[in-house]
Amino acid sequence: MTPSPKPSAVLYAKHLSVVCAFYEQVVGLRLMHTEPGHVVLESPAFQLVLQQVPAAIAAGIEIGTPPERRSETPIKLVFLVGSIAAARALAPGLGGELNPPEKEWTYADFLVCDGHDPEGNVLQFREYLH
Repeated sequence: MTPSPKPSAVLYAKHLSVVCAFYEQVVGLRLMHTEPGHVVLESPAFQLVLQQVPAAIAAGIEIGTPPERRSETPIKLVFLVGSIAAARALAPGLGGELNPPEKEWTYADFLVCDGHDPEGNVLQFREYLH
């Protein structure tokens, strides 16, 4: 019997190595597989597949410094992190950003904060409140 796959998402990236480093270091996902134009990152419960945007399309994509948040999308990935404060400290050096502490809120058993990755993809970070 084939095991069931983990819940996963595919995210297209213009700068694959930069986006990969962000998710490895800020979110704590582990690099499981890499090949030209494609990487797979995982946690025990989730898989994130990063796919290189084709060069012809990437040429028309502008990513500013800092990147503009892509707030006009119906999808927001949510990641559990050990510490929102630690994620906030790491993110700028890897091209991303978390909102400041005054924009955090609590939901159920979590401290919650939005932010974005190096290409402006909006994310939500949750820290379990023990």
